[in-house]
Amino acid sequence: MKNKVVYIFLFMSFVTQFVLAQAEFKTTVSKSKLGVNQRFRIVFSINKQGADNFTPPSFKNFRVVAGPSQSVNQSWINGKVSFSQSYTYILMPKAIGTFTIPSASIQLNGKTLKSNTVKMNILKAVDLPKNPNDPNYIAEQNVHLVAEISKSKPFVGEGIYVEYKLYVSENISVKDFSVTESPQYNGFWNQEIKINNLQIKNGIYNGENYRYVVLKKALLIPTKSGKLVIEPMKMDILIGVPTGRGDFFGNPITRNLTKSFSSPKRNINVKDLPLEGKPENFNGAVGDFNFSITSSKNELKANESSEIKVSVNGKGNLKLFEIPKIQTPKELEVYTPEHKEQVRTTLSGIRGSVYDLYTVVPQFKGKYKIPKVSFSYFNPKEKKYHTITTEDLFVNVLEGKEIVSTTNNTVKKDIAITGSNFRYIQTKTTFSPIEESDFLGSNLFYILLLLPIVAIPIGIGVHTKMAERNNDIVGVKQRKADRLAKKYLSEAKKQLGNKEEFYIALEKALHNYLKAKLQVETSDISKDKITKILQSKNVENKDIQSFIDVLNDCDFARYTPITDVMMHEEFEKAKEVIIALDKQL
Repeated sequence: MKNKVVYIFLFMSFVTQFVLAQAEFKTTVSKSKLGVNQRFRIVFSINKQGADNFTPPSFKNFRVVAGPSQSVNQSWINGKVSFSQSYTYILMPKAIGTFTIPSASIQLNGKTLKSNTVKMNILKAVDLPKNPNDPNYIAEQNVHLVAEISKSKPFVGEGIYVEYKLYVSENISVKDFSVTESPQYNGFWNQEIKINNLQIKNGIYNGENYRYVVLKKALLIPTKSGKLVIEPMKMDILIGVPTGRGDFFGNPITRNLTKSFSSPKRNINVKDLPLEGKPENFNGAVGDFNFSITSSKNELKANESSEIKVSVNGKGNLKLFEIPKIQTPKELEVYTPEHKEQVRTTLSGIRGSVYDLYTVVPQFKGKYKIPKVSFSYFNPKEKKYHTITTEDLFVNVLEGKEIVSTTNNTVKKDIAITGSNFRYIQTKTTFSPIEESDFLGSNLFYILLLLPIVAIPIGIGVHTKMAERNNDIVGVKQRKADRLAKKYLSEAKKQLGNKEEFYIALEKALHNYLKAKLQVETSDISKDKITKILQSKNVENKDIQSFIDVLNDCDFARYTPITDVMMHEEFEKAKEVIIALDKQL
């Protein structure tokens, strides 16, 4: 019998200790940094039932404005039970300084639990609205749209990232939100990083506890030095603001309102790359890279192909510089290299490799040398340049035609005189009269006589065809659009083959076209506003998107290796876009 009593006592002790181990009694405040004339809410909560004898701490440096108010909240979600019992006070500081609110205590299963202490930073008085309970004021104080950047002083070509976070205090709820204006990254090459799903996390903002969610991420690479500005992102947010009243079950009653928020502008001071130690062959590569040249075959026969791979791999601005070219002997037939990229973009930068693939076909037997190639890059962490030089590459052609060396020998020969070099002046000749014929009855006479008979029906037919052509409204618009496209794109066509000049002329042509058609200065407005203007003119969305795509390609292509074929394709695409828009404007 005694053993049973001991077992029961041990079991009950174990249960009690387990319950106490799972119990959490904590103190939370609505804000830990505030002005001496501001109020804040302090909540003492426990997550287990059966607690009583709550004893608040001493509020000697604070004045109790309201409280305590007690609430109990219990819920069942997916079969899991959650419980919370809380005691809430509204306090106001008495003086400026740093104060610590001691622990509160409560009884649970005969044991005393203590909450955590809270450190409060009380500052000078701040400006307050006439009505501190104004929902708009509460929303402004508890919701913040922030743009966080990884680095404010990068080098040209050095990647940084920006994250747009929405911070919301615990007593505020966000019902819905929408982006009304996307941020602009003028002066940056940018790549948005996809966010699969929005995750709510806990964090600190201005020294206070907040919940936050990352709304947007982007990798930015500055393309020029100086002061660059990341324009704000603007949003409309539907917010649930507490009214200070509760329902029958003690749950707080909220009031919904929609408010516009804007992230602050972020200034980026971009530094020029240093001139000291800059190699002559440096072409803008910034990061940490490896460089290599490899051949698929070092020994082959004539007319048998081999591939030479010139590769740069590592982390940095892999998409914004050109790979060094190789020099090959004239006996090797080399085709235009195929450019390939195997990269992925993350917040830490662009990683992977880019390479040019040359196809080489030898024509003659022999051993040929492809000279060594150098590649230079700037490492922003080390703040210095590096140069990688490859070894000479040899291609050994084992079978094929021998190269025949020829020399040009010039043999002087005397001029051979044949026939009579000099002749006597002719002293006699014979003349015959010129035959003259009358115009009347001549062939020309009959041609001119019959010409009006033939010309009049032809003229009538041509006139009829022209009238039919002019009545064809669709055809007239098509021909007019073709002429208009040729007019605006004439300068871009002249610059085909010159990448920088071509894309500048192409972008200028598109803006000049809209300026002429819409009577607006499109070069001074964003692509979003251009889209809205075209939509107001009832232009089809696919044509608007095509127009914006060409403008984006112009920005992107200036910092990316582009072939002549790609420029021709871009020119034709721009021509089709102008023709499509002109039919609708």
